[in-house]
Amino acid sequence: MNSIWRQQGATLSDKSARQEFGLTQQEIIAAIRAGKLQFQENSMHGNPWFRLLRHEVEALVTENSGKHGLHRKKLQKELADLDKEARKIKSRMKSIERRRAELVEELGKM
Repeated sequence: MNSIWRQQGATLSDKSARQEFGLTQQEIIAAIRAGKLQFQENSMHGNPWFRLLRHEVEALVTENSGKHGLHRKKLQKELADLDKEARKIKSRMKSIERRRAELVEELGKM
């Protein structure tokens, strides 16, 4: 049982659960108190946070929103990640194009 806490991708923070699955902190606390979510309490730079098991969070979301709700949340998360990546790429392209224009202009002066 303890090994699952060490597997990459098997856990997530309460903040990630709120962002990724649209849960509230109150829903997470209520599920912990009801025994639906196991947790490990950690802190970083003095700020406490809960480490949760991903499969239990997914089961909680499925219970609350149904199977389609979980699938919808996963699709929304993937879409948001792709949008974020596209914005980064666009920003990088603009800086590349600016630098390219500077180089072309400088070469034209020679």
